[in-house]
Amino acid sequence: MPSATGTKYNYRRRLPHFQYDDKPLFITFATYTHAILGPLERDLMLRHCLHDHGKKYLLHAAVILPEHVHLLLSPLRDAAGNVFPVQQILQSLKGASAHSINKASAHQGPVWQEESFDHVLRSYESLEQKLEYIRQNPVRRRLVRRPEDYRWLWVAPKIT
Repeated sequence: MPSATGTKYNYRRRLPHFQYDDKPLFITFATYTHAILGPLERDLMLRHCLHDHGKKYLLHAAVILPEHVHLLLSPLRDAAGNVFPVQQILQSLKGASAHSINKASAHQGPVWQEESFDHVLRSYESLEQKLEYIRQNPVRRRLVRRPEDYRWLWVAPKIT
């Protein structure tokens, strides 16, 4: 059961999702039918991920892999003080990026699966652990030897 600040929402497949105010989320979603995104499509997706950084969410890290995306973000609050719903963030992100990707590739139809898998970071989990998981994903997949060599990996600069 979520705390008083938790909000339950559903996608069409009826998997329950919970969003807790002011908690970071680890989000994964895949391309429709696990289609492979080319370099241009991954460039566009990364650009879309960064578009609302600082506006609707703080993006801690993102990696755009050939057939799926990992995001680590913290939803921000709107002018009324309400947290932007993760469902709204993802619908906007997937919709805008799908439009750009379809336009650039002269294709039509879905780009992303409707369902996304999100995970609220619990107290025992650290943001740094999830960030490192995202950083190492292209290395584990043998796409590059070092995380910093992967063009579609973005990690927020540390503020000291």
